[in-house]
Amino acid sequence: MDLGLMTTSMAGCEDLELSWKEFFRDSSKWWDQPGSKQCPGQSGFRHAATKGPLWMDSCGVSEELRWRRFAVEHRGDETEDALSPSLIWACCKNKDLYRGTRIHNELQKRGLGEKLYSNALVTMYAQCGELQKAQALLDTHKSSSVIPWTALIASYGRQGKGKDALECYKQMQLAGVPPNEVTYACVLKACAVTRDIDKGKEIHERISMQGLLEHNTILGGALVDMYAKCGALCQAQSILEELPSRNIVSWSALIIGYARMGQGQQALDCFELMQREGIIPDAVTYACILKACASIGAINMGKQVHGEVLRQGFLEHDIVLGNALVDMYAKCGVLSQARNVLEKLPSRNVASWNALIAGYAQTGQGQSALESFQQMQHEGILPDAVTYLCVVKACAVIGAIEKGKEIHDEISRQSLLKHNVLLGNALVDMYAKCGDLLQARTVLEKLPSRNVVSWNALITGYAQNGQSQQALQCFGRMQKEGILPDVVTFMCLLNLCCHLGLVEKGQELFDSMEAVYGLQPDVDCFTCMADLLGRAGHLGRAVELIQGMPFSANSSIWHCLLGACQRWVDVNVGTWAFQQAIELDKCDGAAYVLAVNIFAAAGMLEKVKEIEAMRIKNKAWKLPGCSS
Repeated sequence: MDLGLMTTSMAGCEDLELSWKEFFRDSSKWWDQPGSKQCPGQSGFRHAATKGPLWMDSCGVSEELRWRRFAVEHRGDETEDALSPSLIWACCKNKDLYRGTRIHNELQKRGLGEKLYSNALVTMYAQCGELQKAQALLDTHKSSSVIPWTALIASYGRQGKGKDALECYKQMQLAGVPPNEVTYACVLKACAVTRDIDKGKEIHERISMQGLLEHNTILGGALVDMYAKCGALCQAQSILEELPSRNIVSWSALIIGYARMGQGQQALDCFELMQREGIIPDAVTYACILKACASIGAINMGKQVHGEVLRQGFLEHDIVLGNALVDMYAKCGVLSQARNVLEKLPSRNVASWNALIAGYAQTGQGQSALESFQQMQHEGILPDAVTYLCVVKACAVIGAIEKGKEIHDEISRQSLLKHNVLLGNALVDMYAKCGDLLQARTVLEKLPSRNVVSWNALITGYAQNGQSQQALQCFGRMQKEGILPDVVTFMCLLNLCCHLGLVEKGQELFDSMEAVYGLQPDVDCFTCMADLLGRAGHLGRAVELIQGMPFSANSSIWHCLLGACQRWVDVNVGTWAFQQAIELDKCDGAAYVLAVNIFAAAGMLEKVKEIEAMRIKNKAWKLPGCSS
């Protein structure tokens, strides 16, 4: 290459600028010839306007050289065409959006048609997450190749845009482009994201008709995952059992499905079957199993998994698994071990602390929750909405209203209440439990959206403070807003009626549950109503209520009725209630004590001796709240 143009004797700025442009037109030709520069210690060029030196290693030139080297490395034998499709595919492979966009801009600048390059460009933009650009190109140049369509569908799925992915698949079908196995796997992922089981079943039928499951474990895993995430766990397990070969992905999809649906035992059963097949669990599987252990309190299994995780050294690099361990111990009530695991983690994040703080709050250890929150902040970890939710609950548990107000101020400063109804409900509940019902109502009124939980928190607060008018007023107000009460709402109101002796109002509310709102009263509602009637001396009505229950009575109901019989010295109903109670549990010590009190109050001492003898014979020493 003639480098004679690299002299300072060129006449005029125009010639110098022309030479500069010519020199850099294809700098790849001199990339490996730095030694040919005549004066390495001096700049061969000066800018026409500024007269400043232009060095080969200056920012702009260095970037140009890197660009040219990239082009040479990836364009193969096409040495004269720096805009070959293979170069765009290289950008796609490397997810190099900067260079890919530069090529696209150069194409447009040179007036070259995009059609020749559209497949590569769509795929490149899709792989780099620029979905709007990818979609626009695909809309303009309807491709007959499956590759760009599949790339865009996959990228929509990765970003959680399942509906867009399914729409793209629909357009692909309208364009007459046949999907391949990868396309089907991506569409199934989109179905899982949108919980569109009908579309998932349609894809399943197509896959089965084409016999694609016989040799494709990826498709099998995608099907199991789709059915599991759509809640069809029986179907998911059936698919897995029919697969010609199973791997860690397909098993993990099912285990995750059971764990997410709260079916912890089924998740553990699948884990055991997977291990019997000789499939070694990975970190993801262990995290799911720990979640399953947490959901059913399987602390022993959790400890086994913990030991295996330590043996394999997973905790050194997997913070998600570490957080799952903290969460498992916390939900199983072993807070000391949860804290021990957290302190030994190589790195902690907000999720690690949230698991521990939530555990303390849920077990009534509010002060420990607040101390952990403070320690988290000292480590420089910023709280998120979940953290604040747990801390507000902790404040409610121990009545720490001043700390609660401080957290409320921070929540408001960060505008977290705009889109988080759970956080708003927790604040209402905290103020209500701390006795500041005026502030609880103020918070509720200002919430951008309210639900039945919001109103229940306030109604409960009024009920616990004996403010029946305000509680009933809230009950009416929530319905005017179009929010229907649930069983919890009625339970709060029935408890209020019970403590205030509002028999007829309680009966009216109880009767309206099924007749007006279509709600089936649960055993707690029946117990509360029986207690209300019994306290008021309406023992006959209480008996009728219990006899008309759609399920068997439990010990709590019999204790309520026996307590009422003791109060009103009703031997007949008391005898019947006692017989029912010991038939349910002959070791029910509370039933014997209540029966003895009834007959003693009635002066029936022989009956008292008889019941005491029965108690001794049956070793009925167990009382409510005491372990046997």
